Amino acid sequence: MHGQQLVNPKLLTGSWSAQWIQYPGEDKDPRGYGVYHFRKTVDLARLPESYIIHVSADNRYRLFINGTWIGEGPARGDLHHWQFGSFDLRPYLKTGKNVLAAEVWNMGVYAPVAQISNETAFLVCGDNSACKDFNTNTGWKVLMDSAYKPTALDAGAVLHSYFVTGPGDEVAGKYYPWGWELPQYNDADWGAAASLGTPVAPEGYGTDNKWTLTPRAIPQMEHQKEPPGKIRRVAGMDAAQLSEAFSAGKPIDIPAHKKVQLLIDQRYETIGYPELKVSGGKGATLRVTYSEALLDRNGQKGNRDQIKGKSAKGLYDIYLPDGSDSRIYRPLWVRTFRYAAINIETEDQPLEIESFNNVFTAYPFKRTAAFTSNDTTLTRIWEVGWRTARLCAGETYFDCPYYEQLQYEADTRIQALITLYNTEDDRLVRKAIQDFFTSVTPEGLTEGRYPSNRFQIIPPFSLWWVTMLHDYWMLRPDRKFIKGYLSAAARVLDWFENRVDSATGMLGPLNWWNFVDWNPAFPNGVPSGATTGQSSVITLQYVLALQQAAELFADFGQQAQSSHYRALADRLASATYNTCFDRSRNEMADNGARTAFSQHAGIMGILTDAVPKRDQRSVMEKILQDAKLSQATFYYRFYLTRAMIKAGMGEDYYESLTPWRDMLKIGLTTFAEKPEPTRSDCHGWSASPAYDFLATICGITPAAPGFEKVEIAPKLGALKEVRGSVPSPKGIISVALKRTGQSGIEASLFLPKDLKGIFVWAGKTYPLNGGKQELLIH
Repeated sequence: MHGQQLVNPKLLTGSWSAQWIQYPGEDKDPRGYGVYHFRKTVDLARLPESYIIHVSADNRYRLFINGTWIGEGPARGDLHHWQFGSFDLRPYLKTGKNVLAAEVWNMGVYAPVAQISNETAFLVCGDNSACKDFNTNTGWKVLMDSAYKPTALDAGAVLHSYFVTGPGDEVAGKYYPWGWELPQYNDADWGAAASLGTPVAPEGYGTDNKWTLTPRAIPQMEHQKEPPGKIRRVAGMDAAQLSEAFSAGKPIDIPAHKKVQLLIDQRYETIGYPELKVSGGKGATLRVTYSEALLDRNGQKGNRDQIKGKSAKGLYDIYLPDGSDSRIYRPLWVRTFRYAAINIETEDQPLEIESFNNVFTAYPFKRTAAFTSNDTTLTRIWEVGWRTARLCAGETYFDCPYYEQLQYEADTRIQALITLYNTEDDRLVRKAIQDFFTSVTPEGLTEGRYPSNRFQIIPPFSLWWVTMLHDYWMLRPDRKFIKGYLSAAARVLDWFENRVDSATGMLGPLNWWNFVDWNPAFPNGVPSGATTGQSSVITLQYVLALQQAAELFADFGQQAQSSHYRALADRLASATYNTCFDRSRNEMADNGARTAFSQHAGIMGILTDAVPKRDQRSVMEKILQDAKLSQATFYYRFYLTRAMIKAGMGEDYYESLTPWRDMLKIGLTTFAEKPEPTRSDCHGWSASPAYDFLATICGITPAAPGFEKVEIAPKLGALKEVRGSVPSPKGIISVALKRTGQSGIEASLFLPKDLKGIFVWAGKTYPLNGGKQELLIH
């Protein structure tokens, strides 16, 4: 598939000559479930140098030109920012007959929660008058596909979990219009499409603007066919025979009147469009169930590599072959799985399974960062962290690819840092910042996740959005981009300021869902004091956001606002310390009554300097030593690491990787949402080693906004040798570090030409300039 992002801004300010179109049937709900095929045939006497079109649909489309699949979309957003993709058809056009075709579908009430919709519709508009032959209007033909119906509607109930990524597909092959996208297909019996009017009318008059169009901000997704998995279990036929054939890439023959079950292990968790290619099998039923991990009788996962006594449960598709040769069945939307269980029941005709392969689909990140060390076990964590990040990044960031595919600020902040440290592509980060900005509610908070068709507010997550702005400001030199969000950041901070209790000097009772971490001691993730007032964790997170906002606003010349934020942060930090810090325990309590204690409170106390700097190391030591403290899970250990570094204990990071090592020991190939038992086996916020190996172990961090300067302060722990590289706006920063003696180091460093900075080791700093430099410190 070859998609291109080609935007003509002039088109956005004028009228679109094309029309939104849809299936005209009165028997069909335009907002209901449905799959439709659109076609337009155009004869071209000559070929232009370029032929650019802009395409969108509600909910989704796949686009074909002369039978070649060239793109999909639209990238997820909301009705006020509905994205259109742009494609140059010239490489696929020929003189004479050309067919542009699109498969468009709407999941209706079954749609993923991340999918917003108005009603089913499709749009193509040429970039200019020379490219208008394919403009959508009533000259297009359309067919409602009766082969599809939704299935697996009980996946959440079966898994006893929050599951909102949409239904499975049941596809009856005998009703599917095979070859509908090809030029030679006969569409004589298709009907004409109905018009919904133009997207933008001249002078602002005309039809209602059901979708406010905006150019697609990100590239097309990567599509890469993966090698087949391995058959691990067979029921109903000879296992050795089928496994051998499948491993060799040969077809598998299933006799008539047979019930067979195949368990395929992809060997690692993946995401994409699994394609099942079959011949024959008329009347057969194939059910493909996708699982991150197999479950035992008690619903437990255990070691992910072990299959004995376990089964696959969750989302599934059902395919009903029509008996023809080489039919390819694939789902409308992506599936996430390590294991695929295929249950087959044939009738009178034998079935041949020609292949089962996944087409990996995710945001097309190219990793330019690198990391190696003398501890080769870290290589596995480095690789698995990146795979976790890849599976959690599509048209938006996903908290998890199997259960939700929703973009939450808490997850996204960490995922964005991983992106900015590992790649040179910041487009998905920018889109995420913009997505949350567009979700800001009248009272001033962002929604807790967005895009989302279900309203949800998580106040602490709005604070992480402010932190995301600070992160981007430090790591990328685009001040204009950040400046546009300062007023919204101020509204978020104002919401919390309006809830400061003057009697206590801390945040009072907070409404909405004040999630902090999936800690067993936090009911539904909410720490003590959040709903009643005097939550130290959330008050101090607010302090952290205020401190970061003060830096941002000062850099943009808003000194009065900056000073206000600094003063407010100081007052809140002081009040929280005086109220919640228990000197006899040397620990920060979660609430003013000091009846609950967690690592989280101490972490935030250190990060904000609410805990005096002179005491931070001893408090950090207590946080790490006191097993009675409510513990940070994988997500909040990201902030535990930040606090360790601030307290002068960054050297302990290497030893703190035990939870990630333990996940690998039980067969996880991505990092899980939380400690066992866990719901999600792949969660973006748990991929933090993909950031920390570079920012903490290698110690590469920006020392000025826009990465104008760099600080390299390695924290090797017990490691003897480390190599790493990080892309920066000025170029690649590389380090090669080797311990010498008890406290010395050999450092070979390379900085881009125009980048300066410092190297920090054993409390001393050494100046760095662009180019290669060697340091030998005893």
